[in-house]
Amino acid sequence: MEKDTRQKMMSLVAVVTLGWTLSACGEAKPPAPPPPAPPEYADKHMPDGYWNNPEIIEQGKAIFTGAENIDVNCASCHGKDGKPVKAGARDFRKGDFMKLFSDSQWFWRVSEGVKGTKMKAWKSKLSEDERWKVIAFEATFGLKGMEYSVAEQKWVPAGTAKTAEEVAAERKKAAEEAAAPATEEAAAPNGEAAGEAPKE
Repeated sequence: MEKDTRQKMMSLVAVVTLGWTLSACGEAKPPAPPPPAPPEYADKHMPDGYWNNPEIIEQGKAIFTGAENIDVNCASCHGKDGKPVKAGARDFRKGDFMKLFSDSQWFWRVSEGVKGTKMKAWKSKLSEDERWKVIAFEATFGLKGMEYSVAEQKWVPAGTAKTAEEVAAERKKAAEEAAAPATEEAAAPNGEAAGEAPKE
């Protein structure tokens, strides 16, 4: 009798545990955005023509895999295909998460490392240009065909990034359109709404 009760309890615990595990799978929280890049990195951006440039990506791959410099081998943690081979390494294939990083934030992390993790600073081993090439290569895992638009502050399809002037013009036009109805109402005679026929 006691053995039968114990088996029923174990079965109940197993069912509850399984149910809790399965329900937790559907409640994945969206990743939290990384902290902003510090001032010394905030204005550093990918050089023009580097995103999606086959030659730059090939050079970045050589650095990433250690072929260029045996002291630098990003693939030893992040994997040759962006799939981490060591616990805690960033998975560059997760585009939705990588889109949370601006180019400045990404460059800062590669340059200074990530405190409290195994990700070390690479600024003493790689020039600024080499770090950008590595980032251009890393982006191909989860953000292929994308580029970071500094003016729009988001990832966009390659070749569609707007200039700061274009973004400023769009914002100005939107502000003018938003203010236009209020201006028309204020300009209407005798307190009548714009477009209404005058009352007789």
